[in-house]
This record gives sequence, C-alpha cells and structure tokens, in this order.
Amino acid sequence: MTEAEGRQEDLARLAHPFGPGSALPARRGAMRPTPLLLQGQDYFFRSPDTDLDFQDRMYRADLVSDGSVDPVPCVLVLARAADMEMNELSLALAEHNIRMVRVDADRCLDLALTVYTDAPLIEFQRWLLRPLLVWRRHFDITAVPVDPTTVHGAYVREQWQAVANWLACRSDWEQVNPVRSSEHLDRLTQLHDAAAFGLRVPRTAVTTMPGRTRPGGGRCIVKTAGHHLLEPEPGALRGLFPRPLDIRRTHEALEPAPVLVQQYLDAEYELRVFVVGERVIPFRVEKLDPAQLWVDPEAVAVSRVEIDAALADKMLALCRHWKLQVAAFDLLVIRGEPVFLEVNVNCDWRWFEHRAECTEVSDGVHGWVRARFGELAAVAAASRDRW
Repeated sequence: MTEAEGRQEDLARLAHPFGPGSALPARRGAMRPTPLLLQGQDYFFRSPDTDLDFQDRMYRADLVSDGSVDPVPCVLVLARAADMEMNELSLALAEHNIRMVRVDADRCLDLALTVYTDAPLIEFQRWLLRPLLVWRRHFDITAVPVDPTTVHGAYVREQWQAVANWLACRSDWEQVNPVRSSEHLDRLTQLHDAAAFGLRVPRTAVTTMPGRTRPGGGRCIVKTAGHHLLEPEPGALRGLFPRPLDIRRTHEALEPAPVLVQQYLDAEYELRVFVVGERVIPFRVEKLDPAQLWVDPEAVAVSRVEIDAALADKMLALCRHWKLQVAAFDLLVIRGEPVFLEVNVNCDWRWFEHRAECTEVSDGVHGWVRARFGELAAVAAASRDRW
C-alpha cells in the first residue's frame, strides 16, 4: 500500500469509524419514550420567592430594637420563601419573644452568613445568634436560583448542598427530624420499618420494567421513588403523582430510572395522621384518585377524626425509631384495617386544617417548638461560660 492509499484509508476510517456502510450510533438519550410518571402530569405551579416571614421583615426594616451584646438564642429554619407553615411559626414565636431566622433556598444568593465551626454560633446579617433548634424543611437544592448547567451554577449548588447538609446534622444544636448527612428517610426504608412495627403495607417492587412487574398479581399503581415534586427550573414545580399502571404496557421499553410499582388497594378512605411530639392528630381524607389532593383539592373532603389507640402507638413508636418530632403518616383504610403508605417528614398541615376547620396541628407545633426552645435555652444559660 502506498503512502497516499494509506492516508485515504485513514480518512475513510475517520468518516466511518464503525466500518464501511455503517450508520452512526443513535445519540444517547435520543428517541426515548417519555417516562411513565411524566406522562399526563399537568400539575404545575410557580413557587414565589416573596419574603413573608414576619420576623425577617421586622428585623430587616429595623423595627425591632436588640441591644444585647451576647449571642441571642434562636430557632434556625432552612426552608424556602413559600413555606407558609414556617411563616406562621415565625409569627407565633414572635408573640413569645423567641427569635427565629430563615435561610431560604430561593433567597440565599445574597445572604450575609457566617457559621462558626469552633462554637455553636452564627452571624446572620448583622446579628450574632446561637441556634438552639434547627429545622430543615423545604430547603431543596433545586430551588437555588442558578443555572446548574453552568460552572457558576453548579458551583453554587454544590456549596449550598454541602453546607445545608452539615447544618442539618451538626450536633452542637438540636435538630427537628434529624438526618444523617445528606440522607433522607426514603420510602423503601419507611415500608420496611412500618412492616417491622406491625403495620400492613402494600406489596411493592422497585423496577425499571414496570410493565413486567405485578406485586400482588393484580392491579398496580406506579409511584416515584423520590420526591413528589420535580423542580428542573428553580421555582417551577411539576408533580410526580401516583398513577395506575396500564396492563397494556407489558412490552414497553425500559424506564430511564427505577420507579415503585405497588399493589393497588381499593380503600374506603385515607388517613393523614400528624404526629407532633407525643401527640397524634388524625384526619380522614376522602378523594376519588391519588392525585386529586393536588389537581382538584376543592373536591377532597377532610375531617378531624379519632383512631384506635393501638394504631396511634405504632406511629409514635415509629417516630421514636426514626427520631422524628413532627411528621405526617398517610394510610389507606380497607375494610377497617389501616395500610401504611408513607410518612411525610416535610409535612404541610395548614391545608388539612383549613379543610377541616381546625388549628390543632398548628397549635401543637407552635407549642412544641416553644416548649423545647425553653428547655434548651435554660440549658444554654447554665453552660454559657463554656462558649
């Protein structure tokens, strides 16, 4: 072969690296079917970043005089601006002169914050504070208003993710619903532990082939293994709600990520049971389909009820096992028997209270935080010389 012929062969290989007449492989991810839980989901809302926290607005406007030279004990909340439960808590604590400060994921880019590593203190704006109680609720890293596809955006998310995880597990202060590092109480662990504590659970599979999986052998429902809300763009949330599995999908392509396929159970009604400290506050929820709570909330009936003491004891025991102080259990009731679905750690209660025309959960949460803060403040005052 001459040098010229060799050069032509090299050029041919570059043009067709997989051999003469071969087609280029399909681009990774091209022409994939839409994932099951993204099909037919038209639930969408924008989460505003408007500051509605009473204490934050009062302090920023210099309407509160604070002449203390010592670090002020406080409740530190990691959330987002639209967390109305925490906005309400801020007002309730202010009525008892308890300082509360917020680090919101959607308002954290221009925040003056220093966290001391050798003392349980923070500088927040111009105030020196000592968090006694830290509560991470809706501080989701996807809510940070940056573009994660840029180097700058990826950097900002990475830093806030690491620091928020550390704040939410630091042992210098007490945590509400503590987590270990970046872990969370995933739905599969919940099902395993609930069964171990004597609660009935639906048969469940984790699979990328939902069309070939039938836990229980009959009708099934598909659920997300992660959060119920997807936030590809900060502040723009889309629902990932349970949906029936179509039996005609047996031979469809693989899902791009694992989902939960769960035995479908025809329930008489549902229970949403809030646990606050050692209190159990149940609500009966009646709806036509699993997603109705989000897509047609006005059609959902909610009423305050009582439950069997044995069931309440099991949920209290699970909360102690999981080290949860404020949580909400979702259960089905089938022929009088409760079936555990999941526990919601970042539980929102104001909507259920509004529908049932009561404030029992809010009152319980505010009272629990206030009482626990008082206990921790007394301990801190007795040991102040050590920091």
